[in-house]
Amino acid sequence: MSERIAADLVLRGASELVTMSRAEDCGAIVRGALAAKDGVVVWVGGEDELGGAVRVAEDGVVVDADGACVLPGFVDAHTHAVFAGDRAHEYAARLGGMSYAEILAGGGGINATVRATREAPLEELERLTRARLDSFLAHGTTTVEIKTGYGLSLEAEKKQLAAARVSHPVRRALTLLPAHFVPPEFSGRDDEFVAHICDEILPALRGEADFVDVFCDEGAFTVEQTRRVFEAARALGFKLKIHAEELAHTGGARLAAEYGCMSADHLIHADGDDMAALRAAGVVAVALPGTSYTLHSAYAPARAFIDDGVTLALATDFNPGTCYCENMQMVLSLACQELRLTPDEALYAATMGGAAALGLQDQVGSLRVGKACDFIVLDAESRHELPYHWGVNLVTGAIVGGQEGAAGPGAATSPEDVPLPDKEQTP
Repeated sequence: MSERIAADLVLRGASELVTMSRAEDCGAIVRGALAAKDGVVVWVGGEDELGGAVRVAEDGVVVDADGACVLPGFVDAHTHAVFAGDRAHEYAARLGGMSYAEILAGGGGINATVRATREAPLEELERLTRARLDSFLAHGTTTVEIKTGYGLSLEAEKKQLAAARVSHPVRRALTLLPAHFVPPEFSGRDDEFVAHICDEILPALRGEADFVDVFCDEGAFTVEQTRRVFEAARALGFKLKIHAEELAHTGGARLAAEYGCMSADHLIHADGDDMAALRAAGVVAVALPGTSYTLHSAYAPARAFIDDGVTLALATDFNPGTCYCENMQMVLSLACQELRLTPDEALYAATMGGAAALGLQDQVGSLRVGKACDFIVLDAESRHELPYHWGVNLVTGAIVGGQEGAAGPGAATSPEDVPLPDKEQTP
């Protein structure tokens, strides 16, 4: 008999453990269990094999899911979670018929968020960001990407990155997005602002973020301007991302393939040639159905991306103007209803797809040996309840890195309350 694996956390009592170890059926194990040590998964299998495979430390924790479905935490690969100010009145105005151009001309829109973010002290941005991370986690997201882009100056972009690092259990990947919009002080001087980004902002913030992103689209930055930012960012060692083909077809997706971007996001107007280029270059396509829902716009052709073999991720695009939603469960429902994905395709895109969009597929997104012990427990017996029972929060708790991250994920007990024989004795 082989020696049993030492663990300091055991999960048992799950109706199904959704491992995401494969796209087909999401690697679900009926009555599955797992064990972790030091925040890393060390064993996964059927609960009937647990006692013979694992020994749990005397001071270890056993989590009883009590017949609930357990799955990896969501990986939200596109958010703008650090900002100040409120634009609820703009939302009402747009629904009342006011155009975004009219709102912008009146001092609103992204310029309002930039003003508020620049004026907010770091402590206030940290408070706001921490509260938003609380909400992400409460809704099941354990890894989140956070973009800057509401600073648009060196000082304010640096402050956004500092706020994004606020102490919190949610894992984060940071993206520098100074090429989000041309700020008022550079109005009419777009190329000068691009030069400022390349010559001043990027070098000063080298090593402060994982990625550099550009909003390459109609009314934003051109393909040539984006190319200039990409060249400068790549020379400084940043990995690349892009907002592309959201408002019109401008060539951003093809540029993403040319530069080997980690992901291309939005892609509402992407065509078949774009899909082929993204697939060949290994660029992840990130669909953001919450933005289309808010704006009453077309949805990205996610069904076609999957059928064409492109890796797909789903994300919220949480931001103050076009998708004020941190709930990946809502995104799953939209993906099934509007993007025509199956529940398992949507779940895979919201976990392993999101991880791939951040280059973290070997660390998070699935419950496999050697990966982070990040899981969520549902108030449901089946994973398919997530898109089906929509408009409510089905997540009852989360574990991040083997530690409790939100409201209790089931009954946590000491090992002596659970029949796991031959417990490891700790000195």
